[in-house]
Amino acid sequence: MAVGFYVDMTRCIGCRACQVACKGKNRLEVGTVYREAHTYTVGKYPDVDGYSYTFGCNHCEDAVCLNNCPVGAIYRAADGTVIQDPDTCIGCRMCVMSCPYGQPKYDEAKGVSGKCDGCYGLRKDGSDPACVAGCPNRALDFGDLDELREKHGPDLDNGSIAVLPSPDHTHPSLLIKAKEAAFEKGPRRVNW
Repeated sequence: MAVGFYVDMTRCIGCRACQVACKGKNRLEVGTVYREAHTYTVGKYPDVDGYSYTFGCNHCEDAVCLNNCPVGAIYRAADGTVIQDPDTCIGCRMCVMSCPYGQPKYDEAKGVSGKCDGCYGLRKDGSDPACVAGCPNRALDFGDLDELREKHGPDLDNGSIAVLPSPDHTHPSLLIKAKEAAFEKGPRRVNW
């Protein structure tokens, strides 16, 4: 069994409700986020298009953060979720430097790294991850990848959109209902 996120870019409006829900659930300090949303524009006037995308840990099949942690502070749960144990972390930042998605974050105050765990504890109690529950447009889902593909359709991308690194290296546990504009090279992030 492999679990991961489903992102529907046709529904995501970049409102950052997922980011706020994650930040609140994890009690993260100012400047630290485990999930973030960005809005991009592509094309040239008058043919301009845009899209929003929400980023989080992809709980990769070949998780380089897990493989490169020298003390085993990152491990894979029975369901496939990649989890980081802050009590074992020594703050070396190897996971931060290794992840091509920029997901583990170093917490200066605590001297350790942290990352999205897919709200493992909430899911064990039968709830959705905070980001999924907080999305007003239902652009996010989390679960068994085969079940997500069956629920949301077979024509889902596995992470080859322009703003992500190639999925060939880490094999992210990620399904994306992409907007066509997301495949155009040279996206420009819109800063709010």
